[in-house]
Amino acid sequence: MKRIDILGLHLNYGGTEQAIINQANMLCENYDVRLIITYKMSPKPAFEIDKRVKVIYLTNLKPNREEFKKALREKNFLKAIKEGFSAIKILRMKSKTMKQYVKKTPADILISSRLSIHKIVNKHAKKSAIKIGEEHRYSIKDPKYIKQIKKTCKKFDYFVCVSRELSDFYQKILPNVNCIFIPNALSTNSSQNIANYNSKNLLAVGRLSPEKGFDDAIKIMSLLVQKDRNIKLNIVGEGTERARLETEIKKYNLEDNVFLHGFKDQEYIKKIAAASSLYLLTSHEESFGTTIIEAASYGLPAIAFDSAKGATEIIKNNQTGIIIKGRDLNIAAGTILRLFENTEKLTELGQNAFSESKNYDFKNIQKCWQKFITVMLEKTSHPL
Repeated sequence: MKRIDILGLHLNYGGTEQAIINQANMLCENYDVRLIITYKMSPKPAFEIDKRVKVIYLTNLKPNREEFKKALREKNFLKAIKEGFSAIKILRMKSKTMKQYVKKTPADILISSRLSIHKIVNKHAKKSAIKIGEEHRYSIKDPKYIKQIKKTCKKFDYFVCVSRELSDFYQKILPNVNCIFIPNALSTNSSQNIANYNSKNLLAVGRLSPEKGFDDAIKIMSLLVQKDRNIKLNIVGEGTERARLETEIKKYNLEDNVFLHGFKDQEYIKKIAAASSLYLLTSHEESFGTTIIEAASYGLPAIAFDSAKGATEIIKNNQTGIIIKGRDLNIAAGTILRLFENTEKLTELGQNAFSESKNYDFKNIQKCWQKFITVMLEKTSHPL
């Protein structure tokens, strides 16, 4: 049985982490699959892992970035110095342990999930191993990042992207690498449309970080409540922006309309989805948009800005959701209000979104990965 090592940073909540766990679960039926992970962020992974997948943690460490920032904010310079030294130690161990593993692993296939790991695989992987890089972030607008990808992945055998736009882009800058498009999959798929199209509840899910644009979601809500105080927005996720978002909520007097739930599991999200009628995506950029297909699997159509290119590949405008051009918050708010007033149209969008989500069913994407690996092994010139 061929062995596949999937190399990742951690298995906490996150799109990349969900994606690599899905890949492991998809491939373990036919291959010896191992998740090789640097940081152990929590006692157990955020997403369910098939028992046939072996998880190997390279350290028991976790990054201390937030502790370091907090010490600086509080002007606790002794603690900041201590956390700074700890950060250096952690980063050294992060690199050292992954290098040691990559040098020694007998794996036939190495799948690297992020740039820092691409660099190690490029330099230290055995020549006999098939090297696959993955791109889970929307990186087209970052010339420094692109330069690093071009440098570190030019000798990879394959480069897998989660959107057609990214795949086409990277094929141009990595002409000697086979760039492949395989979308992310739903971890679980709802067997029925559970959305409530008579409700005036919006759902948003994601990391509370600047690129997700949740500050714009709050501004949209400030416009909506001027027309209807019954409209609610539930935001599920955690991150560095939480304190700032809480301040914004208070600034617009939205404590009774916008709720930050923190990290929650799929069952919790499902309950909120069942009381919602629309999904709101305010990201400035998205490589794919897993949360959109998850929402669609519950029957929720999405409202999204056209800046989130990877996500807008998924949405069929005016069929499974609405794409707002130019990040116009007033147009977004007006569109939401009109949909709340037109239950028939909202229901049509939701039913179409639910049907479309089946294309991203776990089994369908599993077939894509299995076919890719099978064909790759048949074509490779590596002496396996």
